[in-house]
Amino acid sequence: MNRTKLLLATNNNGKLEELRELLCEVPFELVSPADIGLVLDVNESGHTYTTNARLKARAFARTSDLLTLADDSGLEVDALDGAPGVLSSRYAGPDANDNQRVAYLLARLKDIPWEKRNARFLCVMAIASPRGQVRMCSGSCRGIITFEPQGSNGFGYDPVFYIPKSGKTMAELPLEIKNRISHRARAAKKARVVLTGLRN
Repeated sequence: MNRTKLLLATNNNGKLEELRELLCEVPFELVSPADIGLVLDVNESGHTYTTNARLKARAFARTSDLLTLADDSGLEVDALDGAPGVLSSRYAGPDANDNQRVAYLLARLKDIPWEKRNARFLCVMAIASPRGQVRMCSGSCRGIITFEPQGSNGFGYDPVFYIPKSGKTMAELPLEIKNRISHRARAAKKARVVLTGLRN
């Protein structure tokens, strides 16, 4: 195993950019599947974020022979009984883009008043070695689903995820603030501790 590189197991450019920023201080060279010429499509067949993150991390670690970090994350809306959840990226269909997913979510919530639009983002990260050992980290962030998109930063459901303490949606926040309070930031904070320990 190459002990100097950490593979970030995602082909989502928005997520990859966030992970590179969140993990910039870990004692590894961060590489993407594209950086090493790896094309791998993992069937996210699990019913939980933990299962899917573990599936992805183990598959990419085994194929690349690199220490690998994968995450699975999603949006859970109270009024929709926790949906879209693990299906967040496929909520409006397997080929839908971010705008279509947001539009579909808002359509589902069109008759729901503000005080009942509570939601949370959840992120679970798996750090896997090529031999199959896995360490897990998680983080969450609570907010409210807005009635229309606001802001142009971020990706996914960020434009409709309003954070009361900030008075802004996730997509309106400067990156440095988002990377302190988001679900992925909170999971990454724990992952940094694990990763640093692996080099000591």
